[in-house]
Amino acid sequence: QVQLVESGGGSVQAGGSLRLSCAASGYTESHRCIGWFRQTPGKEREGVATIYTGSGWVKYADSVKGRFTIGDGARNTVVLRMDRLESDDTAMYYCAGGAKRVDLFCPRTSAEYTDWGQGTQVTVSS
Repeated sequence: QVQLVESGGGSVQAGGSLRLSCAASGYTESHRCIGWFRQTPGKEREGVATIYTGSGWVKYADSVKGRFTIGDGARNTVVLRMDRLESDDTAMYYCAGGAKRVDLFCPRTSAEYTDWGQGTQVTVSS
């Protein structure tokens, strides 16, 4: 049974940093697409960053390029490092898996993902 568990959310002042982790279990393949998404009430879920684990192939939303970094962590963990946080980054952040790669990259569309974590809240105060 696939399970995705997020950790590392919290509250921070604008300009600060947070590190989110996504621990994946139950997958049979060695590498997979993992995406970080975020959502605020009344808005669609936005694909923030994706990675094909073990490959270095990553993709970012324009709104976070240069501030967020997605990467492989310890075994079966994907980390999202968020620097220079802004109030607009406030959202519930979700980790997702189960998508298929398109060419070399993993999609940033939430409908492509079949597995989801429970989410972790990030609040940035100005």
